[in-house]
Amino acid sequence: MRLRCQSFIFSMLFAAVTFAFSVCAIAAVTAIAAAPIAAAPASEKTKPHNYRDKNFDYFVSGDPAAPRAAHTEFGLALMGGGGAVDTAYHFIATHAGGGHIVILRAVSDDSFDPTDGDIDDSFLHTWGPVTSAQTIVFHNREAAFDPRVLAALQGADGIFLAGGDQGNYLRYWKGTPVQTALNKHVAANRPIGGSSAGLAILGRYSYTCLDGNSVESKDALADPYNASMTLESDFLHYRGMENVMTDTHFSARHRLGRLITFVARFHADQPGAKTFGLGIDEKTAVLVGADGIGRIAAGSVGSAWLVLPQQPATTLAKGEPLSIKDVRIVRLDGASSIDLKTRAVQHAAAEATISILHGKPTADSIASPILQRDAVPSGES
Repeated sequence: MRLRCQSFIFSMLFAAVTFAFSVCAIAAVTAIAAAPIAAAPASEKTKPHNYRDKNFDYFVSGDPAAPRAAHTEFGLALMGGGGAVDTAYHFIATHAGGGHIVILRAVSDDSFDPTDGDIDDSFLHTWGPVTSAQTIVFHNREAAFDPRVLAALQGADGIFLAGGDQGNYLRYWKGTPVQTALNKHVAANRPIGGSSAGLAILGRYSYTCLDGNSVESKDALADPYNASMTLESDFLHYRGMENVMTDTHFSARHRLGRLITFVARFHADQPGAKTFGLGIDEKTAVLVGADGIGRIAAGSVGSAWLVLPQQPATTLAKGEPLSIKDVRIVRLDGASSIDLKTRAVQHAAAEATISILHGKPTADSIASPILQRDAVPSGES
């Protein structure tokens, strides 16, 4: 009898323990199911990636989803092309608050490799460093309406327009949301820069090269209205650049003659225009801060050149060579500065007044040391 009671008591205790364990197990499972799933570590999240679209290519380094810079400043980095000026990149990065940089390209050379030096991690440190660098290579105009492109531009703390073909920039961007985004970017006190073709469109007045043939000085002077003289004055509108006509690769390609002609054209075609020319040599940059003062960047190897006509051209007509008197030419070096609003120059490296008669510099002008550095009649592509 005692054995049976003990067996019965043991059975009851075992059942109770089993029941309690089951209840605890069910509760634990329920709690686990109800608990939120922890987010994956940042290293396991999907990283931004490069891709190619039929309308554009996209390359990225860094984290474009990270917060924007807390503070940005207005700034213009005007680069003549033909090689990098690292201090100009640093200028953009600094004025962008170390945030997100967007590089825009529109190239026509099929051999161009947009990954070459532009989107690896070391590129971030070339700039400053910055939080991210995104490169967008436009294939056509349709890309300027793509929400992904516009989102990148709207999130940019700094923008850089690379070299290539300024004609494509006009074809692809004018009258599109990209044009609007670029103008809004600078109006919001964020920096922008450009090199070569990118510089060519940063002034209010620009040479667009829409026919694909870069006009030479001798041809511009011989006929200021020849078919290659494609000019634009209603594209990008930036503070400090309201009266500026830029030109690139300046001394290396002997472009003083054509810049004189460009400026003379705008003065004649748009009465009241106060256009002046700003030519920048290769591997040289002019940096413009919030005060509107332009200075040659440290590390530049060349000069910047101002073209300041003192009076209208005496002969400016289709099929006829240019004649214009008293064009003030000023060369700027590392010790110089220019107020883009007033045109006041401090510490000019050299200055001369020259005249063009029947498409060629006068004898007195040819003797000027300035023209010994950049022969007006010659021209190279």
